[in-house]
Parts: sequence; C-alpha cells; structure tokens
Amino acid sequence: MKRWLTVKLIVVAGVMLGGCTTPVVKSNVTSFHELPASLQDKTFVFERTQEQENSLEYRNYENLASAELVRLGFREVPTIAAAKLKASMGYKVTVRDVRVVEPVIVNTYWPGPFWPGPYWRGYYGPFYDPFWYGPPIVERRDSSFQVFNRQLKFALAQTSNGKTVFETTVVSEGANGSLAAVMPYMIRSAFADFPGPNGVPRQIELKMEK
Repeated sequence: MKRWLTVKLIVVAGVMLGGCTTPVVKSNVTSFHELPASLQDKTFVFERTQEQENSLEYRNYENLASAELVRLGFREVPTIAAAKLKASMGYKVTVRDVRVVEPVIVNTYWPGPFWPGPYWRGYYGPFYDPFWYGPPIVERRDSSFQVFNRQLKFALAQTSNGKTVFETTVVSEGANGSLAAVMPYMIRSAFADFPGPNGVPRQIELKMEK
C-alpha cells in the first residue's frame, strides 16, 4: 500500500479554481490617454466592423462597455455625426497547453505504530528509528492542462480628426475559455479608475458572481 505526499514545484496562479474558493478574474490592464482638458461634450458612438455589426456576441459586450462609459459621465448618441468621440473594441482568446512535473514521495511501508519493519530491523516501533518507514522513494508525476489567454482592446478617438485620446489593453489568463463568462469582468477592469495611470501596467482583481 502506498501513501502519496505531493510536493508542488510549479504554482500556476489564477489557473486552477476549485473547492469553496470564490473564483477571481485577474486582469493585467495598461492604458494610454491624451484626453483634452477642454472636452466638455462627451457624446460617443461605437464604430463597428462588418463582422461586429452582425455579431450578437459583440453587441452584448458593446452594451457592457457602453454602460461603463455612461457611468463615467459619457453619453451615447445614435449617429457618428452627433458624436464627439467614436469608440472601438476588439477581443480574442487563445489557448496553450501547460505541462507540470511534480516529484512524488512514496512511502511503501505500513504506517501503523507497531509493525514488523524491514527484516534487518526486527520488531519495534518507529519511535526508536527515524527511518522506520524506509528511505523515501521519489517518483515523478506529470499533469497537463490548458490555459486560456483572453485579450480585450478598447479605444476612444475624436470623430473630427480620428486622433486616439484613450486606449486600453486588458489581458487575463485562466482555465475558463468562455469569453461570455469573463468578459463582463474584463470590461469593468478596463474602466477601473478611469482613465487610470498613463502607460503604467496594473493588475485588477474582481470576484466572479455566483
């Protein structure tokens, strides 16, 4: 009979979520901005590609981003002619395979308090022999899993000259490959402390709602 004691050599943070722990979406956010101080009219409209125009999934994420802008004092208008700013958004998800190698210490001796030890030790308890259970045997155990890299990019540009005044990139990794599940938290992270520090990467952590 074997008792397995596993010692982790590699810890992949934010990838494996289990047990009773509340899942957390960790996002690395980097923003750049040159918002004019004289920008009083904060009207905006979304500029979409043809593919985005026909995507219900995109429209759902666009609505989430629009709600964040409205919360920050912007106002959405129906046409680009009436807007001072045009918003654009893109996203993608990629996947990579991760292999983890762990050493496993195997104890092949019976763990009882009094049991015949190896024949050359006779009959006595482990209290008198630190090597009662025999020398440790180290084996290797491999495990593999997938890590999903989720990316979101959002930008605001002036409609008059096309100059970009705000852009942010959000990158999040985890075991969940469903954009629909994590995108609401990535969008909230994109507008956290808007407009945020200029060109300074920061990590935003948001607990997922049950």
